[in-house]
Amino acid sequence: MLLLYFFKYLLSLCPVMETKYIFVTGGVVSSLGKGIISSSIGKLLQARGYNITVQKFDPYINTDPGRLNPNEHGECYVTIDGMGTDLDLGHYERFTGIQTTRANTHTTGRIYAAVIEKERRGEYYGKTIQVVPHITDEIKRNIKMMGKLKKFDFVITEIGGTVGDIESLPYLEAIRQLKWEMGRNAVCVHLTYIPYLNAAGELKTKPTQHSVKGLQSVGIQPDLLVLRTEKHLSQPVLKKVASFCNVDEDCVIQSEDLPSIYEVPVNMQNQGMDAAILRKMGIEPGEKPTLGPWRSFLERYKNSKNELKIALVGKYDLQDAYKSIRESLYIAGAYNDRKVVIKYINSEKITDENAEEILKGFAGVVVGPGFGERGTAGKISAIRYCREKDVPTFGICLGMQMMVIEFARNVMNIKDANSRELDENTKHNVIDVMFDHKDSASAMRVGAFDCVLQKKSKSFEAYKKEKISERHRHMYEFNNEYFDEFENAGMNFVGKNPDTDLVEIIELPEKKWFVGTQFHPEYNSTVLKPNPLFLSFIEAAIKG
Repeated sequence: MLLLYFFKYLLSLCPVMETKYIFVTGGVVSSLGKGIISSSIGKLLQARGYNITVQKFDPYINTDPGRLNPNEHGECYVTIDGMGTDLDLGHYERFTGIQTTRANTHTTGRIYAAVIEKERRGEYYGKTIQVVPHITDEIKRNIKMMGKLKKFDFVITEIGGTVGDIESLPYLEAIRQLKWEMGRNAVCVHLTYIPYLNAAGELKTKPTQHSVKGLQSVGIQPDLLVLRTEKHLSQPVLKKVASFCNVDEDCVIQSEDLPSIYEVPVNMQNQGMDAAILRKMGIEPGEKPTLGPWRSFLERYKNSKNELKIALVGKYDLQDAYKSIRESLYIAGAYNDRKVVIKYINSEKITDENAEEILKGFAGVVVGPGFGERGTAGKISAIRYCREKDVPTFGICLGMQMMVIEFARNVMNIKDANSRELDENTKHNVIDVMFDHKDSASAMRVGAFDCVLQKKSKSFEAYKKEKISERHRHMYEFNNEYFDEFENAGMNFVGKNPDTDLVEIIELPEKKWFVGTQFHPEYNSTVLKPNPLFLSFIEAAIKG
């Protein structure tokens, strides 16, 4: 007992590191890669042994990206607790291996909703509610909440949009206040752009100077600048930017175009970005970490020369609509020493008549997720071709449901088999709203759910364990009333939810690799821990 008290006393003498905050802002133009820079900072600090998390604040008024059109906004990434979020959270998880929750994502819509709810409950005691201080206080509360949840050493906060956007002003004001309140425990990393004028043959720093001036005009002096550029920046250019923007020379980092986004952390480390951040916060950087496992992955990624052609069948033309699937395929390819070449195919253009012409020559086919009827006929035609020609096929969410419908129509001869989502009056609703979802047209099964695997299945061979947990985002399910009919016809239901008995994974065991998942395995696939199903699919595609 005395030893226990003595140990506690020693712990009390050890200084506890206060949570430190890194704010990532952007200027000049959008889509510079704030999410990649935020993820890279997190990765580098992790490599130094720090406990980190990354969060995103988006200025739009939508409550979350869950109902935004993927053609406009890209994929809706899903956290383990079921929050629909911006695709940047996928970058955070793939780079760092952390698991995000709804606390890692906020929008202006959620911030205002929280303030209005408090006002209605009388928490402001009749005061006039204003952007400053009430909205900014709510933003600050949510930023600092992450530091309190798990005692993180660093909280990296990405602010969506660019400096100068009217929507971003409350967030910048909140950052200004926090930097003043926290002192050296808060730094601002500003990502900006150095354009190259081809006609003049010159790099122009003026847009960056104006962007920093805009940030300074709201009271924020950036501590580090990250300069996005298509051309290598000479030392005189970096020195000029440092001088004109009041930033230390060793805190001006260039981010050139690279063959892969996964090279960015190494590039940032080579320029001393993580060390500069630590020095700004009064921490001695110490030795530079090796990033051993990350560099090993990069070597395999860069040295994978043999191409593997994979078709991605879906209805959304924006490639970011399938961002996590694409990255999961690239990563799994690297671990199989293959350079995956993905060709997107719009499912609206596929028919039974042209499916072979379109899909012939691909080593594997992924049938992507989605909502609504548009493009589903083409997905069914693609699946029929793949099943009949025994092409390795991976159906995800709606893709899995189309596998079920195609099998019912063309193998079981239930010609009008359909999903209630696609035809409310279908007589053979092999896909339907199930159980508790029937009470609400807007209810969805979203977030992480358990799944128990059959041992004699390709899925079990991939995961090498009986119980897994994967993330969902859908309302319709396989209708268990047809369970026996399908199994008797040759489709195996190899994964089921242990609590609800809902089908999670289907397989055709006589095929090389024909697997459909009701969940989204791409949400659980990271650089250092790729999802087993993607690895297995790529292995099957290589074998052919």
